[in-house]
Amino acid sequence: MKLYHRLGFVCACMGLGFSTAPMFAEVADERPRVFIAGDSTAAAGSGDEQRGWAWAFADFFDAEQVRIENRARGGRSSRTFITEGHWDALLEDLRPGDWVLIQFGHNDGGAINEEPPGSTRPLRARGSLPGIGDEQEAIDNLVTGQHEVVYTFGHYLRQMVEAVEAKGAHPVLMSLTVRNIWNEGRLERGSGQFGYWSYQVARDAGIPFIDVSNRAADRLEPMGPDLMALLYPRDHTHTGAAGARVHAKVVLAGLKGLRPTPIQDEWLNDAGQAVEADGLSWLGLPFPGNANLNSVFLIGDSTVRNGRGDGAGGEWGWGDFLGEYLELDNLNLVNRAVGGLSSRTFRTGGFWEPVKNWLKPGDVVVIQFGHNDSAALNDDSRARGTIRGTGSEWEFIQNQLTGKPEVVFSYGEYLRRYIAEVLESGATPVVCSPVPRKVWDDEGRIVRQPDSYPAWAREVAESAGVAFIDLHEMIARRYDELGADAVDPLFADARTHTSEAGARLNAQVVAEALASLLDD
Repeated sequence: MKLYHRLGFVCACMGLGFSTAPMFAEVADERPRVFIAGDSTAAAGSGDEQRGWAWAFADFFDAEQVRIENRARGGRSSRTFITEGHWDALLEDLRPGDWVLIQFGHNDGGAINEEPPGSTRPLRARGSLPGIGDEQEAIDNLVTGQHEVVYTFGHYLRQMVEAVEAKGAHPVLMSLTVRNIWNEGRLERGSGQFGYWSYQVARDAGIPFIDVSNRAADRLEPMGPDLMALLYPRDHTHTGAAGARVHAKVVLAGLKGLRPTPIQDEWLNDAGQAVEADGLSWLGLPFPGNANLNSVFLIGDSTVRNGRGDGAGGEWGWGDFLGEYLELDNLNLVNRAVGGLSSRTFRTGGFWEPVKNWLKPGDVVVIQFGHNDSAALNDDSRARGTIRGTGSEWEFIQNQLTGKPEVVFSYGEYLRRYIAEVLESGATPVVCSPVPRKVWDDEGRIVRQPDSYPAWAREVAESAGVAFIDLHEMIARRYDELGADAVDPLFADARTHTSEAGARLNAQVVAEALASLLDD
């Protein structure tokens, strides 16, 4: 009974004529809220041997500042979370400005309406159709007894995203939690393609995406199967309390790394403040969509992929369009290039490690650096330069940007290290010289610099006996043929970053050179 109701009852009994209208208005809970929609890998669970990550997520927040609303339900897929009414219940409580973290997939691969022959599992009829397309299938649901139209996994995610945005709230899609399944010493990174389909839906919708699968696997794989089993005491899918906290930290790190981040500093307690932001999450970098296929990885700078790869400021990299000019039916194309990086900072900034963790025999890694290697070796803004040339020189610095000691090597030495590590994995490295800038000489030709990064890239590739694509010269010749007036629209800035038209031209050149290598 509310306070004012109790007072009204007492005063009425005493004949004091006290009105039953409220004396005190209820204080509305205006705390910002973060909702979680998902399955048992996020749900609270039934004990420390089975805890979902969202159970631990609240432990990083100040409950007086923010509400964590864990609406995840065990056993649900994206489809049944909607059809059973859990999604509508969440929407009813949603208000403008709230955040909704959406993570499904573990149960979407189940039966749509009947188990395969010989299965001993109870029928759940919870699967969704594979992919993100518009396919649908009408069924008479054997569990509910109702007629139902079943859609693709992507359809259900889009339905959720659109409903959240219609309420003025903010959706975030995420890939799956990691399962404790190992193959030849490597940890599985997501069940099936559901994580990648979530990424594609987020990308198409222009909303944030957190790659939980790969970032969690990056942390867990070094533990090895024996230690990791301690985090999964019940089975290979469900984490215990400790495993839930690992995944909760990955989610929080990803959210903190978004730009802008939805996580306000005042929301966090000391444990939340201690979680370091994931510097990769804001970039929306892709990952192998099908683990059963080989991949072509691209690593490089903004001339390969600029910013989030969405054409901001009219600037595009050639990697954004390469897939349109290559036959990739049996390959993943994974553009992991990051603007502003050099051959050095792609390694030291943590961008190379995830790619290296994916590599397997049959993969190809296309390497193009050089534009940013000429910057300062040590300053308080980017500290990204490398020693000129291909020699074995090195220089010890106290990095003004990171505050940490560092040994800086030559441009050629960093290339050699990429090549060695790619070969060690059984994959194939392909070194490219950096694409040319729009700088003309007095004769109307693109300026070449014979003793610089294009020549050094060739030297390293030839000495290592690996494939080399001279993009610098090949594209410079195209520009020479076109002339200055025709080349101007191919650039989105004065001389370095290409427009969509320029990126497409460069992509065609890369594709022509790369096609023969892939065929081999």
